[in-house]
Amino acid sequence: MLTVVAFVLALGILIAVHEWGHYRMAVACGVKVLRFSVGFGKPLLRWRRRSDSTEFVLGALPLGGYVRMLDERDGPVDAAEQHLAFNRQPLRARAAIAAAGPAANLVLAALLYTIVNWVGMPQPQAVLATPVSGSVAQLSGLKGAERVLAVQVGEGDEVAVRSFEQLRWALTQAALEKQDARITWVLVGTSAQHSTLLPLSQLSNNALDGNLGAVIGVQMPWAPPVVERVLPKGVAASAGLQAGDTVRQAFGVQVVDGTQLRELIRQHPGQSSVWDVEREGRKLQLTLVPEVVQDKDAQIGRVGAYIGGAVAMVTVRQGVLEGLWGGITKTWDMSVLSLKMMGRMLIGQASLKNLSGPLTIADYAGKSAGMGLLQYIAFLALISVSLGVLNLLPVPVLDGGHLMYYLWEGIIGRPVTELWMERLQRVGVSVLLVMMCIAFFNDISRLLG
Repeated sequence: MLTVVAFVLALGILIAVHEWGHYRMAVACGVKVLRFSVGFGKPLLRWRRRSDSTEFVLGALPLGGYVRMLDERDGPVDAAEQHLAFNRQPLRARAAIAAAGPAANLVLAALLYTIVNWVGMPQPQAVLATPVSGSVAQLSGLKGAERVLAVQVGEGDEVAVRSFEQLRWALTQAALEKQDARITWVLVGTSAQHSTLLPLSQLSNNALDGNLGAVIGVQMPWAPPVVERVLPKGVAASAGLQAGDTVRQAFGVQVVDGTQLRELIRQHPGQSSVWDVEREGRKLQLTLVPEVVQDKDAQIGRVGAYIGGAVAMVTVRQGVLEGLWGGITKTWDMSVLSLKMMGRMLIGQASLKNLSGPLTIADYAGKSAGMGLLQYIAFLALISVSLGVLNLLPVPVLDGGHLMYYLWEGIIGRPVTELWMERLQRVGVSVLLVMMCIAFFNDISRLLG
């Protein structure tokens, strides 16, 4: 139920803001607005303010919205109101009205990111878990438990790292821009600083298609190898493992963190191993044989215990000006990243599996809402950026398509003919339908996977 409510609320807010941008710019340009609708289908609510000709509508299907303006192309317009018609406005006014919707979404995203920066969101500390085998981090010599102090991307300035999310974002951008990154770090519990170069510029295009965090090796923050909970009648309980135990060695390997231990258990189904364990200052040795479990086409090990202690957190809070600038730059960075990914998908350098549809969005809406208000606000900001960027694409039927028409009109000196506009609209609808089908397929594949 929370997922449905969070999803509908998110769509309602983002669509309302988008259409409000069109509406306010139309009014500012002297265009008569006949209807402002959030949602399609049968109206659930409708009202009209005094001294206002606009009808405001809340539709039953919250998957879009529209602003209907007075326009001679839709029917005859009284001579006394022709100056209020959209089609009679100068080119710059029509372009401004078309661009105002996506612009409103981007402004909303910047404001939401700013609020998150001002309030401060608890985030994991920038301490690395044991990197995935074969990843860039593992091949560069990182082993886990490194607390990252700063990162330098390419020839840019070194930037202090406040949280794991900031680090992961910087490395993701570096990988997509094919730039190396140098991190400065200290081992947890020590003060000696070290520097490691991550050669992200050498990643192939195929490496960018899947889980980029796993490819880089910076996927999860470090968590101590502590047993959080032992399930009754499981392998761990039978071996004498207890909640609060810290595992120092298993399967002949020195254990660094919970992520590493979970992976070791998965990789050794049915194999007996002596675990070195610390319990309230005492050192113990326990023998465990992970249960063999079938997982899709492979056999993995399970011990019947939740592994991994609490991740160390830090609250990242920024001042007024820093938070505002951070919100603006975050919106810009996310917009550029979205465009780059779309461009890579268009030319075949990135997989179409990166497209997500309403099912994935609904899933993330519910999860973020369950994590708290700030997480939900950050989710709204991300989707608002995506909506703004998507609508600016030069695809007919989208706002960017209308801007493309106006650009043609500005260059040639005459508008696109009705015949060509009709043809291009059909192409635009076809493109959107294909994208929606791919997104739905990806959604279903993720849910079933």
